[in-house]
Amino acid sequence: MQNEVAHRRLRELILDGTYAPGVRLTEVDAAAALEMSRTPVREALRALAADGLVRTTGRGVVVVALDPGDLEDAYQVRAALEALTAETAATRQRDGRLAPADLTALRTLADVTAETTSEGRLVEAVELNRRFHRRIAELAGNRIALETLNRVWDQIQVSTLRSLKPVVRHAHVSAQHEDLLAAITDGRAQDAGRIARRHVLDTRTTARQPPEQQ
Repeated sequence: MQNEVAHRRLRELILDGTYAPGVRLTEVDAAAALEMSRTPVREALRALAADGLVRTTGRGVVVVALDPGDLEDAYQVRAALEALTAETAATRQRDGRLAPADLTALRTLADVTAETTSEGRLVEAVELNRRFHRRIAELAGNRIALETLNRVWDQIQVSTLRSLKPVVRHAHVSAQHEDLLAAITDGRAQDAGRIARRHVLDTRTTARQPPEQQ
């Protein structure tokens, strides 16, 4: 149990940028920060290394970001999987396998995400955006796709926390979410997959631009 708590808390600190890429963590420092013993922290650091969020060094670990080539590959994988899960969720809706409450909750999440993003609350917006897409993946009911997406999302999030920051992207992101939600609600599987893929690839394009061009 303590191992899981340590893993979750350290992962959260990495994903929200508290421990940014390049930061070195030792068992002693991490244990002090979490106010825990070194044993669960040691196991948590090993798990984070397996997740691809840190790499071991001579002393402790270092938080890592994907290099440009690997980041490009990660976006391609994410685009393919999100297209799959969006298409599957829309198919399940068309076949009457999604509860109305599921779509209502997704609608609410889209609205909150749009509001938070437009207000420029970056850390919250990133988390809500991820929750929106994760919920779609959950509605698809494909456990393997969801688990793989979680790992890819983590690696992308560490590498680029700024993809929702540019003001010009606020309306664009929200509009794509609306289109995706409409396609799933209407049971238009092919459209849902196409929109989801385009959304991810648009995010990739913005993420790799220099800040002054965003």
